[in-house]
Amino acid sequence: MLYFLIYFFLEVVITVDIAANIGGLATFLEIVATAIVGFFLLTNFRYTLAQSMTALMRGDITVDQFQKMNILSLLGAVLLIVPGFFSDILGVVLQFGFFGTFVAKSILHLKEKRRKNKGEDDDAIDVEVIDSDTALR
Repeated sequence: MLYFLIYFFLEVVITVDIAANIGGLATFLEIVATAIVGFFLLTNFRYTLAQSMTALMRGDITVDQFQKMNILSLLGAVLLIVPGFFSDILGVVLQFGFFGTFVAKSILHLKEKRRKNKGEDDDAIDVEVIDSDTALR
């Protein structure tokens, strides 16, 4: 609840300040334009998801990074739809992969995990099983 109040306070202060400088018509056009961009990003989210899945398959990102980056991209698109300058700034920043990765690693404390290749399992014990019935014959 506290975070929502802080967000709401920043949204109102920033929106009023910028709207006072650029005027009512420009503010209205900015809100409509970013809402259209947000809806466009939501409808084309499947392509962003496909790119992230490709990076996951190549081993460039971990499963945790895959989840966080897609959630942040989706959140950024929703923030672009919400009217206000602060939400638009956050929405644009979250759309860039670098910033999404930065947020996922630093703010959300995402731990870096290495992807192991086949045959590199440190917990596996290599044994040979000999069937006692065939050894006695």
